[in-house]
Amino acid sequence: MYDAKPLAAIRYGHGPEVDPALDAFIEQLQSLGVTMAGCVQRRTPDGGSCCPISHLEDLASGSHTRITQPLGPGSTGCRLDPGALANAAEDLSRQLEKQPDVLILSRFGRGEAEGRGFRPVIERAVELGIPVLTAVKKRYEPEWEDFSADMAADLPADVERLMNWLLSQLPNHRQNSSTEQATR
Repeated sequence: MYDAKPLAAIRYGHGPEVDPALDAFIEQLQSLGVTMAGCVQRRTPDGGSCCPISHLEDLASGSHTRITQPLGPGSTGCRLDPGALANAAEDLSRQLEKQPDVLILSRFGRGEAEGRGFRPVIERAVELGIPVLTAVKKRYEPEWEDFSADMAADLPADVERLMNWLLSQLPNHRQNSSTEQATR
């Protein structure tokens, strides 16, 4: 069912409804010793602002990087810090060279839809044969479909289904990883 689908997306409407499933999936992978690269978005309240502060948690190191910037009172523009996102993407690209079992990104969002953000990281993971799991908000589905073509499985926010998809990918990934390392 998932054999030829190195990409997987959890599609969702509004809000962080996919986050609990991703967190539970990540926790299960950690308990099984699965090596991961990627990051998940975390939010903390900003006492003086209407919007929370967003951080990316690196799944390999556990470190947190702030990805929102304060714009001042009355600001209505995008608060995402493009420099912080670019640095996080660069770090993830380096992590892929270690051949993790899976790349997990909590969002395929605006940057990725526009060809930036973590999109080059996803492309590199696919080149290396590393399975990729992400979540795609309804508004970015057309861009996701254009990007992923027929390489993506659509999955519900269900840990068992996520695990079944990943298990279907691991034999292929581990075989590709061993072959690549043997030819170096």
